[in-house]
Formats: sequence, C-alpha cells, structure tokens
Amino acid sequence: VEFLYCDLASMKSIRQFVQRFRAKNCSLHVLVNNAGVMLVPERKTEDGFEEHFGLNYLGHFLLTNLLLDMLKQSGTHSHNARIITVSSATHYVGKLHLNDLQSRCSYSPHGAYAQSKLALVLFTYRLQHLLTANRSHVTANVVDPGVVNTDLYKHVFWVVKVAKWMIAWLFFKTPEEGASTTIYAAVSPEMEGAGGCYLYNEERTKSADIAYDEELQRRLWTESCKMVGISDEANRLP
Repeated sequence: VEFLYCDLASMKSIRQFVQRFRAKNCSLHVLVNNAGVMLVPERKTEDGFEEHFGLNYLGHFLLTNLLLDMLKQSGTHSHNARIITVSSATHYVGKLHLNDLQSRCSYSPHGAYAQSKLALVLFTYRLQHLLTANRSHVTANVVDPGVVNTDLYKHVFWVVKVAKWMIAWLFFKTPEEGASTTIYAAVSPEMEGAGGCYLYNEERTKSADIAYDEELQRRLWTESCKMVGISDEANRLP
C-alpha cells in the first residue's frame, strides 16, 4: 500500500497528484471516487467553486478524466478497468440548476449536497455512454452506500447529532458494511463488463428518473469541462 496526497477540493492538487501517479508507470485497474463533504456552511474551494459541487463532483470529474487514458490502457476484453463513483440516495431529491451550479442565488446546504450527488449519477451515465462509444475496456458504475456511521455528519444540527449518537448502532451501517457495495462493484466477477449501473446493497437498482435524461447528462458534461479547464472531446461523439 502506498499513499499519494490529493486534495479533491483543489484543481492544482489533483493535477499534481496525477503527475506523480503517472511517474510511477503503474497500471490502473480500479478508480474509486469516494471523497466528499455534507451539509457544510456556504463556502468556496480555492478555485472559487461552491464546496459541495467543487469537491464532491468537480474534483472527481477532473480526476477521472485525467486518469482515463491510463484506465483505457489497463483494461482488457476479459478484464475491464473499473470506475466506481459513490453517490447517495439523496440524489433522488436533488435538482440540477445548470444556470446556477454554484448555488449563488440561494444557498441551501441540503440542496447543494443533493445536487452534487445527482451530478455524480449523471456524470457516471454519460461517462459510460462515451466509454461504450469508444469501445473502451472500461466500465463506470455508481454506488449508493446507504446510511453509514461516519464523520460525514459533523455539520448537521446538534439535535440530529444527538439522535444519531443514540440510534446509529441500531440503524446505521458500519464503515465496513457501507463499503461492501463499492467493493462489490470494484472486484465482483458478476460486474465484469457491466457499466452504467446504479448499485445499492450489491444489487442493481433504479436511480432518479432525471438521471436518465441524456440531454441533461450531455449539458452537465460540457459545462463541467469548461469549469475544470479540459477539452470536451465528447462533442465529437453522439
């Protein structure tokens, strides 16, 4: 096991990480996009992005795109490279505001968090479409880990914190249990060659209806490329 530092809230840090990783000349068979914040007060990343959208979504969007060629080189017909992105059931109530992705008009911690998680699902489906169109030996899936007892809840209202402390042992998953579906997506033979899936409790299930809107997927992808400063090669594909 090796550790390389990467701050997903910093576009500069992400690019530096990718450079260091490339220098190792390693294969890349599995990429798990899992970092995130939840219900943080209104604040921005060093690049000026609203923190939920910038860290939870844009950081992973840029990281994945910068590593995509390595994933394509590592995947084979019989053993596809795999991209697993961790979203949340919160995406079901999320709304994507393409004209205000930074929540500048009206900031709501819950709304911003839900939007970032919906963006991750839209991103995964669009990514799988592009991978398929390119006949790449890479699959992209999105995971809902469930309600897991972690420090992700440190910004919730104090009453909720007390309630969580009282009931977490009964209703919340442990971190190990929460990671099970991500691990399943990463290594299970049953998921070989399967992409564009929304997984919960190690089973394929239906995501929010809006997440299947291909035009919305396309528009978000194009806007995301502009925001992180990469070329939108997807424009050349259907």
